[in-house]
Amino acid sequence: MVPLMARGSAKIRLYVEHPLAAGQRVRLSREQAHYLFGVMRLQPGDAVALFNGVDGEWQADVVAAGRKDGELTCTERSAPLQLPPDLWLLAAPIRRERFAFTVEKAVELGAARVVPVQTEYTQDAKRVRVDKLRATAIEAAEQCGGTWVPEIAEIAKLSDVLRDWDPARRILFCDEGLAGHVPALPTDSGPWAILIGPEGGFSPTERDRIAQMACSHPISLGPRILRAETAAVAAITLWQQTLGDWG
Repeated sequence: MVPLMARGSAKIRLYVEHPLAAGQRVRLSREQAHYLFGVMRLQPGDAVALFNGVDGEWQADVVAAGRKDGELTCTERSAPLQLPPDLWLLAAPIRRERFAFTVEKAVELGAARVVPVQTEYTQDAKRVRVDKLRATAIEAAEQCGGTWVPEIAEIAKLSDVLRDWDPARRILFCDEGLAGHVPALPTDSGPWAILIGPEGGFSPTERDRIAQMACSHPISLGPRILRAETAAVAAITLWQQTLGDWG
């Protein structure tokens, strides 16, 4: 939950798991009440922008403010629901704070789903906390003005993910072995996934398997080998500029 100079009169945006509509009353959790009334010092009559990933963004007024609970009332919709492109980010976990950064930037840049994948060289798989990553995604959506929060999937072995892969979803395979080659960006629209490896890269077996998939599109991210979190940001940016909703 973060302050933002949002649309309309509300300066704070808040994600809630509650239906939103004109006149709808929204009860706050203890954590939300503490943030709004204990940290941000809001009072009855103050405005908050609410979104739930379904009904768009709604302006709401504080009608009850307590230390452990509170209530808001929706007044008017300030923005429609805006879904991101059908783009998944498959990324091998890295150190906790750096992987949280990856999730945060994926949300800001417009990924629809984030899937942590355990590769042969992944060293931080046991540290993945989906609840913490979802909280990071919610905070990122609150900050960037989003009206939808991407799904954070449970970690899965890359081999299992690829075995059950839907060939209709193309894979932008960020292959560190192609560093130095001119990036060849795809031009085919439709569902996509970006695949980013761990700090040690992909194993030869993994690289061969991914490259042989008919839906795989190997790509270089330039002449330098990037850190995993940098590669994720660069790849999503390139994809969005070419095939996403930035144009």
